[in-house]
Amino acid sequence: MFIIEQYGDVFIILACIFGFFMAWGVGANDVANAMGTSVGSKAITIKQAILIAVIFEFLGAWLAGGQVTETIRKGIINPELLVDDPQLLVYGMLASLLAAGLWLLIASARGWPVSTTHSIVGAIVGFAVAGLGVDAVGWGKVGQIAASWVVSPVLAGTFGFVLFKSVQLLIFESRDPFAAAKRYVPAYIFLVGFIVAMVTLVKGLSHVGLNLSFAQSLLLATGIGLTIMLLGIGLENRINRTKGAKNGDFQFSSVERVFGVLMMFTACAMAFAHGSNDVANAVGPLAAVISVVRTHGEIDGAAILPWWVLVLGGAGIVVGLVTYGHRVIATVGTGITELTPSRGFAATLAAATTVVLASGTGLPVSTTHTLVGAVLGVGLARGMAALNLRVLGTIILSWLITLPAGAMLAILFFFMFKGMFG
Repeated sequence: MFIIEQYGDVFIILACIFGFFMAWGVGANDVANAMGTSVGSKAITIKQAILIAVIFEFLGAWLAGGQVTETIRKGIINPELLVDDPQLLVYGMLASLLAAGLWLLIASARGWPVSTTHSIVGAIVGFAVAGLGVDAVGWGKVGQIAASWVVSPVLAGTFGFVLFKSVQLLIFESRDPFAAAKRYVPAYIFLVGFIVAMVTLVKGLSHVGLNLSFAQSLLLATGIGLTIMLLGIGLENRINRTKGAKNGDFQFSSVERVFGVLMMFTACAMAFAHGSNDVANAVGPLAAVISVVRTHGEIDGAAILPWWVLVLGGAGIVVGLVTYGHRVIATVGTGITELTPSRGFAATLAAATTVVLASGTGLPVSTTHTLVGAVLGVGLARGMAALNLRVLGTIILSWLITLPAGAMLAILFFFMFKGMFG
């Protein structure tokens, strides 16, 4: 208790710096989930992607990022073990933020799309084992997270495969692909609006006091989907058939321009949903430190978050994206398989659908793993030759080392803080 009284302000300042660093890592690495497919399919340029993400990631983080955040992330630690030594929680959360942020810096520099959720989870597990003992960790929860490495990419890959096959069958293999695109794309636009609205309503907005039931979310998402569909039809009607050709590549380029309209919607909506979901990875541990310091060492289940903490998280995400995001966007967008607007649409919608299903069933999934799985599924729909297996191998290896890397760095920093303040 004395340590918290003496160094309280220092702990909050350090937590803000490390929280910003972690949010920077989320922006540099995880924003590729929202933007990679849109840039890779050439529906939008890298500059447009950064502009869209700056606006919608920040709005998502600030408006829907969470009034109340779990201080002990996802039930990984038993809080009763920290009642007599609350300063250990402070050291642990500072170490976790710094460790996860550093790992995301390393991964982003190499263009590896790793999971920010798994980075912070690995870090918290590491400090808990080192500082409190093996029994302090809820290993069942950690096992669920490890299982999601396999479940989320397979599920999203399956959806991506089926969606792109439906596009091939209904549009590209029809007698008049352009006319077929005009006919069926509004239905796909509705699906995008509906699914991404469900992502945001089910995962994102519960923290701002908008506690909608699943049925209410379903009704509202249907309304949003219909509105976006009407807007999409208006934009789609401006696209005319490429002159001089009814068949061949010219015909398909006209069709891809119709799908390009779709990708604008998915880019904006996915950026908002991502900002609202993933800012918690940076501000969750920060909330824990602020809570412990302000309550003079009391270990609470939840902490009321000051508004400026979400702004800090949102700003960190934006700075990370602008300074370093292009590396991971290139890996997801062009490294795994060649994407066109129609393929990018199938991957984005598949990833969003998986996140909605996971939210409804409480399955912990990583948006990174989900999107990479979806891109993989779309690539497989065109045959194994369409995939870059070397890039894929590197990505899977980076996933496997994320938890242990976060854990080892957190142990190192935990004992460093303990030595400095303890």
